[in-house]
Amino acid sequence: EVQLVESGGGLVQPGGSLRLRCAASGFAFGLYSMSWVRQAPGKELEWVSGINGGAGVRIEYADSVKGRFTISRDNVNNTLYLQLNSLKTEDTAMYYCAKSRSFHIVQSLGELTKGQGTQVTVSS
Repeated sequence: EVQLVESGGGLVQPGGSLRLRCAASGFAFGLYSMSWVRQAPGKELEWVSGINGGAGVRIEYADSVKGRFTISRDNVNNTLYLQLNSLKTEDTAMYYCAKSRSFHIVQSLGELTKGQGTQVTVSS
């Protein structure tokens, strides 16, 4: 059974940083691309970033987070990370780790299996 357990969220001031972590189990983690998606209050689910399988040499970001967020993966420990820097109030959302069924990055939300999420709140 696929399990994705996110952690690392919290309350942070604008301009601050957080590091999200996703512990994955129940599947061959290194073979699949992984993504982070988020859902802000009253808004639709939004794809944020993805990293391909294997060494993760290909990475993609939504324009809204490019230059501020960094995705990475540790295939030895089956863990996905998202470093969030220069946070803005509009980054406030529930953040989900998501698994695809492909080695290559998938941005289509309907093709992703996500975890329970971790809340990020950016407020002064």
